[in-house]
Amino acid sequence: QVQLVESGGGLVQAGGSLRLSCAASGRTLSRYVMGWFRQAPGKEREFVAAISWSGGSILYADSVLGRFTISRDNAKNTVYLQMNSLKPEDTSVYYCALHLVRTGSNLERPDEYDYWGQGTQVTVSS
Repeated sequence: QVQLVESGGGLVQAGGSLRLSCAASGRTLSRYVMGWFRQAPGKEREFVAAISWSGGSILYADSVLGRFTISRDNAKNTVYLQMNSLKPEDTSVYYCALHLVRTGSNLERPDEYDYWGQGTQVTVSS
């Protein structure tokens, strides 16, 4: 079993920044993809960003491209999401997720991920 624990959420004014962290523990894994998703009240969970094991392949949702940066430290089993120029529409619960690599996966789909964190609230005030 794998446990994912997010941290770093909070309340920030529009234009501000936050850095989310997600630490993985439990079963030893390698070469897994890590992703970030978010879900606002009454809305479906949506893809934010994903990063490959090496960090050489990164995907971003169009809505965060140029403002958010995903990164990872495999020695610490931790993935980060640096969020800059935050907007009120970024307000959501943010979840990290782990994807065990399989061929033909669509990393923007929540159902492609095998493990999830409990989520951390990000609120951006106008």
